[in-house]
Amino acid sequence: MIKRATEATDHVWALLGGDPALTSAVEYRGPGGTLQARLPVREMARTTVAVCALAAAELATARRGGGTLPAVRVDDAAVATAFVSERHLRLDGRAATTFAPLSRFWRTADGWLRTHANYPHHRERLLAGLGMPQQRGGTGGTGDDVLAERIGARLAGCRAAEAEEAVHAAGGLAVAVRTPHEWAVHPQGAAVAQRPLLGLERIAPGPVRAPAGGPAGLPAAGLRVLDLTRVIAGPVATRTLALLGAQVLRVDPPFPPESQDAHNDTGFGKRSTTLDLGRAGDRAAFDALLDTADVVVTGYRPGALDRHGLSPQALAERRPGLVIGQLSAWGTYGPWGARRGFDSLVQAACGIAAAEAGADGLPGVLPAQALDHGTGYLLAAAVLRAVTEQRTAGGTHLARLALAQTAAWLAKDVGRDAGRAPGADEAAPRLAERTGDLGRLTYARPAVSFEGSPDDWARPPGRLGADAPRWAGAGAA
Repeated sequence: MIKRATEATDHVWALLGGDPALTSAVEYRGPGGTLQARLPVREMARTTVAVCALAAAELATARRGGGTLPAVRVDDAAVATAFVSERHLRLDGRAATTFAPLSRFWRTADGWLRTHANYPHHRERLLAGLGMPQQRGGTGGTGDDVLAERIGARLAGCRAAEAEEAVHAAGGLAVAVRTPHEWAVHPQGAAVAQRPLLGLERIAPGPVRAPAGGPAGLPAAGLRVLDLTRVIAGPVATRTLALLGAQVLRVDPPFPPESQDAHNDTGFGKRSTTLDLGRAGDRAAFDALLDTADVVVTGYRPGALDRHGLSPQALAERRPGLVIGQLSAWGTYGPWGARRGFDSLVQAACGIAAAEAGADGLPGVLPAQALDHGTGYLLAAAVLRAVTEQRTAGGTHLARLALAQTAAWLAKDVGRDAGRAPGADEAAPRLAERTGDLGRLTYARPAVSFEGSPDDWARPPGRLGADAPRWAGAGAA
């Protein structure tokens, strides 16, 4: 079955400043029935991939001097597989670790609380916020089971909002599960509702740039991308740019450490290095990278990088003509603007968990970390559109996206496809296999596709932080 671009694609493409005539190049193919949920997750997923592929096809056309836009093909099965890529990943047959035992829903005195404790430092802060300091040797197996019972008993006597604030005050991550109405009247929910799905604007002057070199014919060839992101959404965006030919260098601090399992999923096509920006030598290496970068993508909570001179405004002054992508959980505004957040927490706070609740009243979840993946493809699309504009008009461009804004769009503005086949079987996963330095990897194939696009990444992921802090071809291995 082939369908023309949906209204959602037209809407998002307009937000990106694209020529509305180009959406006619988009074709949807698929069996229907993928990413089943009460909310239109399938439609959201296919739209985000569509605009990303369209932005790539547009840039490819511009770089070859014009001509017919390549056809953009969106395969529902490929999209559905890519949106749960972390679940399909296998390294020598071993599945990646996803959610830790203390990352879950908890019953409280007046409702439910969702916690996130996948990282050791988040786990410690969660326990501290609940007045339950971690005991030595108390992680894993039976220890986690006992600890979960203690946490459950403690939270059963607490109000969800009070536990939310106590954990936040300790630097941990927990949110009360809210209904859509409760989120709408919450100050942060009200602030989110006033914003569009995404922002893409020229924030300062800058020279016209035309990146050269790189794999022939790829739209992002020659682009140098500094990847300052973690977990899923930001790394999905930069993984997509790497697929399209960009030279992506991921930069992580030495602490807190990132999950190698997470990087195994989102590190395709990239190189990875570790730098402590508080050390003079590492800072000098980073500045040398920044001086020749074309794109900087950040995914830390708003303000976290400002002390290193990496706010959008500081970057614009330092490197005129840069394309900046900024990703956050809750937005850069409102009372939660500086808070940390993850997809699962945003789903809980914004009313999605309540909307997807089962008959037993237990909060539900989307069939994928759809806010993460969808926002990642939107961010990549925004970067590609900015690069296209920058080729002729110059300027320094800023793309701003937030998981909470994607959640609001999913809940209100993404229309369902009238031709959907409810209850259809999930399509067979679109998987590939290759061997790299880490071992034998089974992984989801790329979902972004247009006529002439690559069907796989140029390189598998490597060991996190193992590469030199240099661009390839500048003395790096």
